[in-house]
Amino acid sequence: MNSMSRYYYKDDCNPCKEDFDPCKHHFDPCKSKKIGATIIKCSCPNSITIPAATVLGTAFTLTSLTINGCKFDNPCIKLEFASNLVAAVAFTGTINFQVFKQCRNQITPTPVGPAYTFNLVALLSSQTFSFFVCDCDCSCFNDCCTYTVVATVTSAVTVGTLSINNAMLGAIVTSGSESCC
Repeated sequence: MNSMSRYYYKDDCNPCKEDFDPCKHHFDPCKSKKIGATIIKCSCPNSITIPAATVLGTAFTLTSLTINGCKFDNPCIKLEFASNLVAAVAFTGTINFQVFKQCRNQITPTPVGPAYTFNLVALLSSQTFSFFVCDCDCSCFNDCCTYTVVATVTSAVTVGTLSINNAMLGAIVTSGSESCC
């Protein structure tokens, strides 16, 4: 968790001042009125390995990030995923990368944006893979939502092993327009 992701500093304070006390100059956005602010939050890096002979439909959770949008006016979130794909033995297969959102009272996660397909034919080194999606659906932003990136094998079977290293999800959250539409 980022050290500044819980609180937002008021406009009139200067953290560079010698006598600045952060305990007296912050507020918890969920205990005050809605704000027009922007925050940036990042997940911890994670790595997984897709073993040889992985079959169609096998899913791997790569990374996740929880965002509290309770005090944003019609929040809009830009989610950015980045990773490094590494194959020590030539890897062949097709993998879909998809962001899912799950908020309180939701039984199943909801897809956010399209699935991104990565078709690997005899990859024998490393390659970066990244994409971004936006979530401006303000129907469930009265609480925390967890965003998860899932990799799903979509080829009949994989050949070789593939490591997905330093998988990270970043988010830029800001207040949107006056209405959700």
